[in-house]
Order: sequence, then structure tokens, then C-alpha cells
Amino acid sequence: MRIGIIGAGNIGGTLARRLAELGHEVRVANSRAPETVPATATETGAQAVWAREAAADADVVIVSIPQKNTPDLAAGIVAGRKPGAPVIETNNYYPQQRDGLIQAIEDGTPESVWVAGLLDADPVYKVFNGIWWKHLLESGLPAGTDGRIALPIAGTAGPAKETVFALVDELGFDPVDGGTLAESWRQQPGTPVYGKDYDVEKTLVALAEASPERPTEFRA
Repeated sequence: MRIGIIGAGNIGGTLARRLAELGHEVRVANSRAPETVPATATETGAQAVWAREAAADADVVIVSIPQKNTPDLAAGIVAGRKPGAPVIETNNYYPQQRDGLIQAIEDGTPESVWVAGLLDADPVYKVFNGIWWKHLLESGLPAGTDGRIALPIAGTAGPAKETVFALVDELGFDPVDGGTLAESWRQQPGTPVYGKDYDVEKTLVALAEASPERPTEFRA
């Protein structure tokens, strides 16, 4: 597949490395010029490009930038992808640690719903937000292997979600249906599943036990 990645930090850069290694055509961008994309993001064959070029004719687009920087993205940044192609949103709202106050999220809008609105994109999926980048890089296992880490995926059901499921499986993790994007609060920071390397069964339990109330440490 042709995959465009906007953001070359820990998660975006790791996905660029792994997906290129798996044989996908990957283009990766940061907020600056292509030559400033870290070499670790391109060492397995991903191409560094300008952010405005990353999504062009892409089968999948991944947006992996600090939450506070989402409003700074150019209008239509993901509009050049193939019709119906999924947009994956990997980030988290850290008001005290990094992002400052985002009032809509404080008022209860799920983080990825807020991002989807700014991107003016559909469908958008929340995944890769709760796994440590080093485990994303090193801990993938073949399907059926005991101890395989499960990753929840929130977003609209249909062919695009099936594409995201297949991509997660190819990376070496068990995809778990996290419901709609409106239910993506179940995997936000501070929820039972966040930051845990659970298997499928424990992931489903953790998603069911989640509360929409944000913990104090993840409020502005």
C-alpha cells in the first residue's frame, strides 16, 4: 500500500520504519523540510517529503503529531488521499505535560473526534496511541503467538476499518474493535487500557471498564 505519515516523532517515525520494512511505499513528513526528517524514520526505505505531499494518492494516512499542533496543519492536508482511505490518528491530549488547555476536549469531546473535525476527514481511526514506541518497534509477533499485544481501534465500521485492522495485524499486534470514534475515549490517557500491553481478552475488559470522566492528571 501507499502510506503517508505526517509526523516523524517516536510513533510516526517508528511506523515509517516498520511499514517500509514490511514492503509498503511510505512517505513521511514533519513540520519542516524533508531533509530534517530523522534518518531513523527513513532507514528502511521510507521517503521524506513535505507535509503537503504525504497524503497524495495514499491508501492510508497516519497523523502523529502533538495534539496542540493539530490546528496548525494546512487546510486539506489529508484531502489528497484515495477516496475513502482511512486516516489514522495516534496522538493523546496531555494538557499539563505538553498541550495546554484545549477547551473542547476538557468539555468532553473525545480527543480523536476533535482531531477529525480539524482535519475535516472521514473516516478517522484512533489506534497506536497507547503503546510505547519501543514496543511498537520491537514487540510485534506473528498471528496466533501467545502473549501477542492487542491494540484497540476506534472508528467507523466498514472496509476502511478492515484495512486498519489488517495493518495492525501485519505489524504484529492483535486488532481489537474499540467501537466508534465517539467511543474512542475508552482508550484515552488515564483509562484502564492506556499504556498496557494487554492481550485481546484483557483489552476488551479494560475497554468495557473505562469511564468518560478524565482523571485529574489528564485535565488542564
